[in-house]
Amino acid sequence: MRLLVLGGTHHVGRAAVEIALARGHDVTTVTRGTSGTPASGVDGRFADRRDHPALTQVLGGDTWDAVLDTWSEEPAVVRDSARLLSDRVAHYGYVSSRSVYTWPIRPGADESAPVVDGDPDSRSADDYAAAKRGAEIAVLDAYDERALVARAGLVIGPYEVVGRLPWWLRRVAGGGDVIAPGPPGRPLQYVDGRDLAGWMLDRAELAVRGGAGGGTYDAVSAPGHTTIGALLAACISATGADARLVWASPEVLAAEGVTGWSDLPIWVPPTGDLAGLHEGDTSAARAAGLRCRPLEETVSDTWSWLEDEGAGAPPHPERGPLGIDAETEGRILARVRG
Repeated sequence: MRLLVLGGTHHVGRAAVEIALARGHDVTTVTRGTSGTPASGVDGRFADRRDHPALTQVLGGDTWDAVLDTWSEEPAVVRDSARLLSDRVAHYGYVSSRSVYTWPIRPGADESAPVVDGDPDSRSADDYAAAKRGAEIAVLDAYDERALVARAGLVIGPYEVVGRLPWWLRRVAGGGDVIAPGPPGRPLQYVDGRDLAGWMLDRAELAVRGGAGGGTYDAVSAPGHTTIGALLAACISATGADARLVWASPEVLAAEGVTGWSDLPIWVPPTGDLAGLHEGDTSAARAAGLRCRPLEETVSDTWSWLEDEGAGAPPHPERGPLGIDAETEGRILARVRG
């Protein structure tokens, strides 16, 4: 398969490139050259996608079997790319987000849940949910049933640019008493970026063979794939750290203004507006072939990546800070100990 990856140097795009090369595909990437070096073996091209004439020039008159796009900003940029490629690339895979659903996401929601308004012509990225929805519409307008819209939820694993799992790994590696958000059996729902990328390539390959590789899917694991307790235990195992988990109830955390997701990454309390983030019905994606590897493999490989690449990828400059500070953790520890 001739594959075009718009991006390809970090997170899901990087994983897709590596998997595609391992499968023997002919891979072209288009990047700005600011977030990493194209992988060895790809046809690496450089352009800022916001500069449509520049993108048009680097793509030239070439054709591909499929394109994978992970853009998270202005919908009009996706619109322009989809229109440019619609008559010379048969299949378009777009990484969207479950953030497109209206808030709060109800437990058990699936792809039929109501979504936010989106404008495919918008050049604003101020509202992440609206931007992703606008990009979805842009892709579907240009490709219709030839498009795969993968609404990812929590994406972790090596190359993660948001920094959620890396925050926990670094905190656990620091040792000592570590505040753990309870209850330990609180279910988690996520997808390893490599599993997401591999599944999207599976769907592209199916389309190239003449099958129906398109559709819109919530592309995360089954609810209850793992728990916060298992995640933190895996962090201790992977790092070999001398850390002790001190469990704090959602009520204790709330009393200190800690609500989860960003201040204690990945975890969300079992009640309230955030609860549905780990309770979505993802049976459609599983029926379409999405498989998620064991948690321990994801955590161990992420730690190895962080160690191999030094500090690892710092949190994305356009994302807010993650995690609680030492002072806040100290107050919660004191409250738990009574």
